[in-house]
Amino acid sequence: MDEIKIRPYRSEDRPSVREICYLTGYMGDPPDFYWQHRDSFMEVWTAYYTDQEPESTFVAEYRGRIVGYLLGCVDTARAPSPSEMVQKQLWRHALLFRPGTAGFFWRSIADLIRQHRLPEGELRDARYPAHLHINLMPEVRGRGAGAALIRAWLNKLRSLGSPGCHLSTLLENPNGVPFFERMGFRKFRDPVLIPGMRTPSGERIHEITLIQEIESL
Repeated sequence: MDEIKIRPYRSEDRPSVREICYLTGYMGDPPDFYWQHRDSFMEVWTAYYTDQEPESTFVAEYRGRIVGYLLGCVDTARAPSPSEMVQKQLWRHALLFRPGTAGFFWRSIADLIRQHRLPEGELRDARYPAHLHINLMPEVRGRGAGAALIRAWLNKLRSLGSPGCHLSTLLENPNGVPFFERMGFRKFRDPVLIPGMRTPSGERIHEITLIQEIESL
């Protein structure tokens, strides 16, 4: 089998990273059943990392093509939150009124009204200032690419003297939490319902936050 290569991100990787983001954006599958506007989805989940902090991104390369990535941020406090990025795209592309996204956003508003409180949002904790997002194409899952990407990121954080890292994933993803726990992450706070999010069959979806301390060199 050809080797999967892990390397730092380069600017020419940007289209591939964005494409993978959309193709794998819902538990490894496309999010098109609730968010069909590709550019806005890709912008929310990749733009800061590729455009503002590219030195913290790693890619997995297989047979000459990009098949996975890890988008990292050393200091979460300096990056826009996902909700800020969503709001920016919401107005730019009129997502509240666009077929293929309107249902999700109006459902989000209804969920927020019923919950009577805003979600907790991105973790801001000086003990775990860094965060990451990771996605892989199906052909390289289970072959060590994800673990290699995580190790590359943790080694970078260790070299920078970062005290810790966090991430968010979906509780309903059967592979997500076990994978991150094998990589040394542990649960930080109780899962929370994500406004607007449903499975294709209509069940509610929870977000869970995981953390890991970084041992100094």
